[in-house]
Formats: sequence, C-alpha cells, structure tokens
Amino acid sequence: MERIEEARRWFLQTSRDIKAASDSLHAANFEWSCFQAQQAAEKAVKALLYAHGRHAWGHSIVELLNILKELEEVPEELYVAARELDRHYIPSQYPNAFESGYPGMYYDKPTADRALEAARKIMEWVKECLRKLGVNV
Repeated sequence: MERIEEARRWFLQTSRDIKAASDSLHAANFEWSCFQAQQAAEKAVKALLYAHGRHAWGHSIVELLNILKELEEVPEELYVAARELDRHYIPSQYPNAFESGYPGMYYDKPTADRALEAARKIMEWVKECLRKLGVNV
C-alpha cells in the first residue's frame, strides 16, 4: 500500500478512537476513556511515521515521537502529552497493574479529561504535519 494512503487510514481511525474516548468519559468509564485516548494519539503518531515512509512499531508514544524527531521538529509539549498518555496503556486495562482492586477503581474524571486533552493536542499537531505532507485528512 502506498505510504500516503497508509498514513491516511491510520489517521482516520483516530477520530473514531477519540470519539470512543469521549463516549467512555461521558459514561463514567474513565479507565477506558484513558486507554482509548492513548490509542488515538498512538495511531496519530504512527500515521505521521507512515507518511514519512517509516515503519511504526510499538505502543509508547514517547518512543514513537523519538523516532519521529529525526523527521519533524517535535515540540516539548507533545512529549508532556505523550508521557501522560503512556501511563495509561497497561494500567487502564489490567487489574494486576495494581496491588488490589481493578482499574475502574483508580481512574476518575479529571484523569480522563487530561488524557483526552493530551490526545487531542497530539492529534492536532499530527494533522497539521500530515496536511503539509499532502495527506488529505
């Protein structure tokens, strides 16, 4: 598949992921909201890597940004957002990430609000970069 179309496919999925994150927030499923926000941002960064013809593997947004910074000037604020989101990849899903209880006990609305804000920040920056590269998103 051509790199521009691959990038577009990955970025288009992010709008569904961020909507799911918002829906989960409104349903008070805060752990899922955080996970879905992380997924939206991860896929956005992968879309930009694909647009540059680079392989995108892994789930750490920070690590993906580290690869991307060879190709784009990545603002420090995106690393702050990425660190916020990377914290949610495992704990939001698995009870054994905690000594007791389950993920839903440890997540709240302010945490989910921050995750959505972080994801949207990354997605907006990626969208601008993709458009500059000729990706119609």
